[in-house]
Amino acid sequence: MYTPEMRRAFHSVLPPKNFYVDLIDNEFFVTIRIDEKLMFSLPHDDKLAAFEYVLKVKKALEAEGAIVHVVRKALDK
Repeated sequence: MYTPEMRRAFHSVLPPKNFYVDLIDNEFFVTIRIDEKLMFSLPHDDKLAAFEYVLKVKKALEAEGAIVHVVRKALDK
């Protein structure tokens, strides 16, 4: 499902400093996985920038025909 066009769209959106997401190619959709521990460690303004980044990535992938699912890694207890 993850096409070269989707790859280019994903890499066209620059992530905020010290933030990343995992992309998982499933057969019928693409999953954007956010590391919750990483997100909680960011200052408030950086959290907002990270959230905006995730939305931009989702929109870019959808523009290339992907069905996108956004999930988070659970915090360890």
